[in-house]
Amino acid sequence: MKISEVKSTTREQRIAPHTHIKGLGLNDEGRAYQQADGFVGQNSAREACGIIVDLVKSKKMAGRALLLAGAPGTGKTAIALAIAQELGPKVPFCPMVGSEVYSSEVKKTEVLMENFRRAIGLRIKETKEVYEGEVLELTPEETENPLGGYGKTLSHVTIGLKTVKGVKTLKLDPSIYESIQKEKVTVGDVIYIEANTGAVKRVGRSDAYATEFDLEADEYVPLPKGEVHKKKEIVQDVTLNDLDIANARPQGGQDIMSMMGQLLKPKKTEITDKLRKEINKVVNKYIDQGIAELVPGVLFIDEVDIYILIILSRTNGRELITLEDLKEVDELFYDAKSSAKILAEYQARYVS
Repeated sequence: MKISEVKSTTREQRIAPHTHIKGLGLNDEGRAYQQADGFVGQNSAREACGIIVDLVKSKKMAGRALLLAGAPGTGKTAIALAIAQELGPKVPFCPMVGSEVYSSEVKKTEVLMENFRRAIGLRIKETKEVYEGEVLELTPEETENPLGGYGKTLSHVTIGLKTVKGVKTLKLDPSIYESIQKEKVTVGDVIYIEANTGAVKRVGRSDAYATEFDLEADEYVPLPKGEVHKKKEIVQDVTLNDLDIANARPQGGQDIMSMMGQLLKPKKTEITDKLRKEINKVVNKYIDQGIAELVPGVLFIDEVDIYILIILSRTNGRELITLEDLKEVDELFYDAKSSAKILAEYQARYVS
């Protein structure tokens, strides 16, 4: 059994000018408080975005674009990030800046398509046979090396798991011990082990240890209910871009070029349309079988320019972009009447 580590494609969260934004600051009726969730003012815009959040959650916003136009410093970016906070962590939200599409390695359309697929989530539900519980004991057992010499090899791993209903001691294969080490499992952690594949997942720290003082903040979870050996519905949230990257760059290879390629800094490469179509076929098959569910997310482009608007228009179903269209979009940022005219004409594609 070989387990390969896949690098995370999620972006790091850093302290930024809008990290104080916690939501739109609306009440139960959708009305904005004057000061709430890091916002002061812009009540009408926040109430309008509350409607957008409801549309996204009900999956009625897919394929449409929301254009936030206004002078610098009026809170456009803050409102967009507040929408992300309202949607929650389960709905994919992909922020990017208009200048990110310019690259010496890949085309503009490839960068946009990558972010499009990063904003489309896939929720996979599987019922698996697992061993779940709080770790009471974790003891690797060694034996003499059958090949001779003074070294010892790992023969098996003894692990004790505890739930509300009882305790069970398991004898695991040595290959599973590598997964346990990668998950950094210690005594007191709540984990589950898949019976068929041997995959180990650390759920969190048992809440019995919540009173301990530790420098690192950990997620505390209650003691699992039921028996140690059970059938459990496991939900995994991935994006289409995660599937693209996992299939575009296969892991492994024992030759010298493959090893050197893993050591060197990986160069950003384009993912072919053929590969994306194959992944789409597999995803559609899972959706038809009821295994997976598509989760439409939000792609937020800050400081959008005219070239990105052209690609967005084509993605939204419009084939031809004329010079008059570009002039209208240019006027959109300066004239409120032109803005209302365009949004009224193309209300099937854009939401005002």
